[in-house]
Amino acid sequence: MRVFAAVLPPDEATRELGAVVDALRKLPGADGMRWTGRAGWHFTLAFYGEVDDGLLPELSARLERVARRTDAFPLAVRGGGQFGHGRALWAGAEGDLATLRLLADRAEAAARKAGVPMGEHRRYKAHLTIARSREARDVRAHLDALAGFTGRTWTVGELALVRSNLPTSGVPGEQPRYEAVGRWALGGAG
Repeated sequence: MRVFAAVLPPDEATRELGAVVDALRKLPGADGMRWTGRAGWHFTLAFYGEVDDGLLPELSARLERVARRTDAFPLAVRGGGQFGHGRALWAGAEGDLATLRLLADRAEAAARKAGVPMGEHRRYKAHLTIARSREARDVRAHLDALAGFTGRTWTVGELALVRSNLPTSGVPGEQPRYEAVGRWALGGAG
């Protein structure tokens, strides 16, 4: 099963960001980008890739412990950036980013301890991918439009294990489907 650990923003946060993304999609060059669907917006904490079904119970147990050991914290979607010279456009975050990074590090460590091959550790960068492109492109206008955006703050109260179902139809523009297969309340979320 192809899975990752994530923070899922609440509906209000995705609606606010959605209004901004709708405006971004009208900017020059936007038609050459593949825009992600609102239902799939998330802050990936640790990407696990294909995980053997036999490892999922141990991974889930370890993620549950991670959640219990991590207090709930405030977060908001804010601003944006790019990876790969415009190949990925993302919205950023503000709030208790130290706890978000700690949660990401713990989610990665949980997978390693459960026997999931993780590859090289990278410093966590909070981002929510909103568009991708196969080639480098100039996204300055998009970044300028995102720069002034700050969504409402919410309390992150759970850690999710999300299954990624990749497109299989071959239809251009088909989006992956995401399904939470595990959810655990953070320690301070009651």
